[in-house]
Amino acid sequence: MPEELAPSYLELSKNAFQKNILFFRDLIGPDVKFCSVIKGNAYGHGINHFVPMAEACGVRYFAVFSADEAAAAYKAATEQCHIMIMGMISNNAIEWAIEREISFFIFERNRLNAAVSAARKVGKPARIHLHLETGMHRLGLEKHKLPEVTDTLLKESEHLIIEGICTHYAGAESVSNHVRVTEQIKEFEKLYDWLRDKGIEGRYRHTACSAAVLNYPETRMDMVRVGISQYGFWPNRETYMNFIKKNHTDRATPFVDPLERVLSWKSRVMSIKHVEAGEFIGYGNVYLTSRDQTIATVPIGYSHGFGRNLTNVGIVLINGERAPVAGLVNMNLLTIDITDIPGVKKGDEVVIIGHQGEQEMTVASFSEMTNNMNYEVLVRLPENLPRNVVE
Repeated sequence: MPEELAPSYLELSKNAFQKNILFFRDLIGPDVKFCSVIKGNAYGHGINHFVPMAEACGVRYFAVFSADEAAAAYKAATEQCHIMIMGMISNNAIEWAIEREISFFIFERNRLNAAVSAARKVGKPARIHLHLETGMHRLGLEKHKLPEVTDTLLKESEHLIIEGICTHYAGAESVSNHVRVTEQIKEFEKLYDWLRDKGIEGRYRHTACSAAVLNYPETRMDMVRVGISQYGFWPNRETYMNFIKKNHTDRATPFVDPLERVLSWKSRVMSIKHVEAGEFIGYGNVYLTSRDQTIATVPIGYSHGFGRNLTNVGIVLINGERAPVAGLVNMNLLTIDITDIPGVKKGDEVVIIGHQGEQEMTVASFSEMTNNMNYEVLVRLPENLPRNVVE
């Protein structure tokens, strides 16, 4: 959709993403593969726009949750890239994945058998990742089932390429999970050694998400799967503070956040009204003017991800100033108080998330107002909002 037809739009900063990629590559070193996690429509950034931008920054390995996301990434890719499905792919879609050399996780025997059958039919080996159960108790091959899995892997080796051996940690962003995560690391190493002794090795050992990369250096192994942090967000405040403690040794100088937010969300002033004191704004009686006020209407609402619970508490940026929401957030529009912001006119830029002048509305501050995690705010941004890549 062209930007001029839409009530609001998203901008993706290529320079910010490039900076984040360089930060992680410096952190993990030249021998560790960087895998960009683009599940949840690239965390709301939009697979169609994000993948080509990431390619331009040198990324060639992408991870998705499901086959439909893999199809979107495959279509968006312009370079020779690899796509990895970490979660859902039906057995009926495995042939489709094999034909396109899309790899996928194996966390149960049924899927392994289906992969072998599909590979025979297609006449091309399936690229698989063995997802080991190490203590997450959600998905993964259990230890007691590995002997029969190993037998199949060795017997059907001509139909299978073991792209990776992996696991996922149960909350590497929080010190409250430290014991559990460290036990998972030990368990993975034991299971990996057992498989290697049986003659099973993968191209990559990969276990680290963003939080594990930052908090547990030993988990970086051969490849890292970086999600939220590549977009410029720390997994949580605890991880951010822990990183500062470990890496900011010169207390005389302020710490500069090495991550930059890739996404901005913008709209425009739709209309302006001057309202006398003692009048209600919009539906109902939730906002009463306490003086003569100037009210601007912005064409975004809860259908666009600006929650109704931001009524009278939300904030946007106009002309470099913070403007509070005044009245109920509607399905398609909201009203804001611009009485103390001079010079606002119809068509002026409104920033919901991002920078304007010296001010910034972060996803973190937006998510705190909505009582959602920043992950939730991002993935709920509508797919039909235009996304534009800017420098």
